[in-house]
Amino acid sequence: MRKEVLLSTLGLRAGYGGKPVLQGLDLEVREGEIVAVIGRNGVGKSTLMKSLIGLIPVMDGSIVYRSTPINDLPAHKRARLGIGYVPQGRDVFPRLTVAENMAVGAMRNPVGAGSERVLGHFPILRERWSQRAGTMSGGQQQQLAIGRVLVAEPSLVLLDEPSEGIQPNIVQDIAGIMVELNRATGVTIVLVEQNIDMIRAMAQRCYVMDKGRIVAALDREDLADGEAMRRHLAV
Repeated sequence: MRKEVLLSTLGLRAGYGGKPVLQGLDLEVREGEIVAVIGRNGVGKSTLMKSLIGLIPVMDGSIVYRSTPINDLPAHKRARLGIGYVPQGRDVFPRLTVAENMAVGAMRNPVGAGSERVLGHFPILRERWSQRAGTMSGGQQQQLAIGRVLVAEPSLVLLDEPSEGIQPNIVQDIAGIMVELNRATGVTIVLVEQNIDMIRAMAQRCYVMDKGRIVAALDREDLADGEAMRRHLAV
């Protein structure tokens, strides 16, 4: 039995300064899926993520979450609906400790019980609980950025280039943790990524973007084709 559609876009156009980057983009993500969005640099992947969370206004088309259009909702209200966003570059609060960063995330769902689960999956955060985020390594900061979102127990997590600037072993750890969380909690994940190994480790299927549009949809068998994947990701 197929699960319900959690997130979809139809004819989505969005961009900067009145100039669209997304050129009528259509996608669909069902509850509990891990879906990757891939493509060459500059095709609009991060623009898509920013439009989904509400940091870029929609020029045309629609974004629908749980059967409700959310085009006009600001980012903080989308977060309250259960959409979590981990931006490219992590954007942790460098002067705040791990504990303080996590507390900011918990403000989105103060009645939730996500903190212990997150610390169980990311033990480095417990070890560095009183350390300022700005003094942590890139991999540790990425785990904190993800943990800060997960503590609010979102239904949907948007991950933008989580492997960027991180050691391969940490990338593998993060991929494994996110798959485990998906299986244990049913959290839906949309992943923008260039790292083929991370895509294969996490994604159940994949959309390919080019020039602001979805140009192909790949299943698990397609993801196993290394040559095809390299063509889609070629700079």
